Parts: sequence; C-alpha cells; structure tokens
Amino acid sequence: MQQTAQVTPELFWDTMVAFQRSAALKAAVDLELFTRIGEGKESAADIAAAAGAAERGVRILCDSLTVMGFLIKAGSSYRLTDATAMFLDKKSPAYLGTAMDFILSPQQRRGFDDLTNAVKNGGSSVKGDASMDPNSEMWVTFARNMAPLMFPTAQAVAEHIDIDASREIKVLDIAAGHGIYGIVVGQKFPNAQIYGADWENVLSVAKENATKFGVADRYHTIAGDAFTSDFGTGFDVILVPNFLHHFDVETCEKFIAKLNDALAEGGRIVTVEFVPNEDRISPPPEAMFSLVMLAATPAGDAYTFAELKAMFEKNGFTQNQLTALNAMPQHLLISMR
Repeated sequence: MQQTAQVTPELFWDTMVAFQRSAALKAAVDLELFTRIGEGKESAADIAAAAGAAERGVRILCDSLTVMGFLIKAGSSYRLTDATAMFLDKKSPAYLGTAMDFILSPQQRRGFDDLTNAVKNGGSSVKGDASMDPNSEMWVTFARNMAPLMFPTAQAVAEHIDIDASREIKVLDIAAGHGIYGIVVGQKFPNAQIYGADWENVLSVAKENATKFGVADRYHTIAGDAFTSDFGTGFDVILVPNFLHHFDVETCEKFIAKLNDALAEGGRIVTVEFVPNEDRISPPPEAMFSLVMLAATPAGDAYTFAELKAMFEKNGFTQNQLTALNAMPQHLLISMR
C-alpha cells in the first residue's frame, strides 16, 4: 500500500512569521552585531558590551540568527559564516547591510500592508505614492543605501557592452539614482561621456559617487522627470536599469520611442530587469517581483522576455538579446535597431 506524505502546516507557519526573520536581521544590522563578531567578540557578553545592548537580548538574537543560518554557534561562542562575513560585516568592501534601510522602509512596507486592496484594484492605491513624487526622500534613501548592491550587476552589464573601449561614446543612464551603472560603464570606457538622468535631489548622490569613483570630469546630469526631460541625441548606449517595471506596457512603449529618438545610429539600449519565464512562476526571485510591483505601483509588472521584446520591436528594435546576470536574480536585455 502506497504511503501518502504527511501534510503539515509548515509552509503556512514559516510564511506567516517571515516578518520576524527580517526584523531580527535588521536589529542585528542596526546593532552592528556581525561587525562586532568579526572583530573577535564572540560571547553574548562581549558582543553586548561592544554594542551597548543587554546580554540577554544579544544572546536571544544571536541564537535566532544561528537558527536562521547567519551565525555558527559552538558552546557559548558565535562566529560568522563566510557569506555573513562578506556581506554583513561593515569592514567588508562587499557590505550590503545598508540595503535594509530601503527595503524595510515604511514607504516600501506600506504597499504590502494594503496588499489585499492592491489585489482587488489590480495595483497599488496607496495615497501619496512616494515612488512617483519628485521630491520624495525615498529615492535618495535608495540611492545612498542600495548602491553597494548594484556594483556586481553594473560590472556585469559593462562587460556585455560590445564597443571598442578606446572609442569616444555618449552614454545616457536613465533613472540614474546612485549613478553606479553609468559610473562603472565610464570606468570601463575611459573616453565615454556619461549623462545621468533623474530627479534633482537624487542626482546629488550620483554626483558624489562620480567623484568618489574618479569619473566626475566626464559625468553630466539631466535633472527632471524622465518622461518630459530633454535628453538630447547621439547616445551610443542608453542604460535603462530597473525602470520599465514601474509602468504599464503602453507607457513603456512610449518611453522606448523617446529613447529611440535619443539613440545614435548603431547605438543600443541596455535594459536591466527582473524577467520571469513565460510560466510567470520561475525562477522564483524574478517571478515574485511582480508582487512587489503590485504592492508598490498602480500598474507596474515584471515582464517576460516575450513582452519586453514586443515593446522594443514595436519601436523598430529588431535585435533583442537576453542574458542572465549571475550577480543578481535579473536579466540583461540589449536591443538594437
């Protein structure tokens, strides 16, 4: 007789309490627990003294982080995993803890607090949508805190731009934010002039990063709304990282038409997006991004390759090549006429 696998509520329970895990991780980042442990403070008492926290609180938090897989415990001592040491120790050049200030910000969470109504409406109806407000500090927070997370993807993007590195080229970076995509391209192409387009308050962060990474003399800004700003013409490369997913198909198509007018002969549009497979349920990180857009925007989505390809083909881009980016769960789409 065939035995049926036991049915348990484990998935339900784990999903229902998932907020507890993100809260624990944020508390650890806020208290710099991973950095303290990386410095050699391995007992709850020593970590607590360095963090200015109660020993009991630190012990419970560290035990929880061990259960979650962020720490390793031996006796009463805690140590970092290889991944935690790389990404959550502030002394690591690959530190990513700042991303939590954006991902777990009230502006990002409130769409999920109202997700039931977003499902009923087919999109977010949260009043005062910060993502569309040119004066919103949300995107300044994004630019400052998410930049470290963007470097691996930006480097992968730059490596896929097939242009002679000695050429003089013009590069337009749409919704530049932190400016990392354009800056990394500028580092690879020493004769490139980079133009970052975004709202004025956000571009201040891009200009800071351009100075920090040595391309300030070639970094220019175009302040304003991407849909109404005058980009000019003659761009050999137009970078469109993580932008199209905020809007419906018709809006995306109109925007691509605008980019087409700004593109030089032989130029290319380089798009970075979360691109689920045609089944829209795989791979999981890219498929789940549609839910983020449902909660955060009135009509945005994670578009499949077929959908993106159709948008670009409608505007005369007959060559569309999709490449998976191993640095992040995203894809790179290079479109040429």
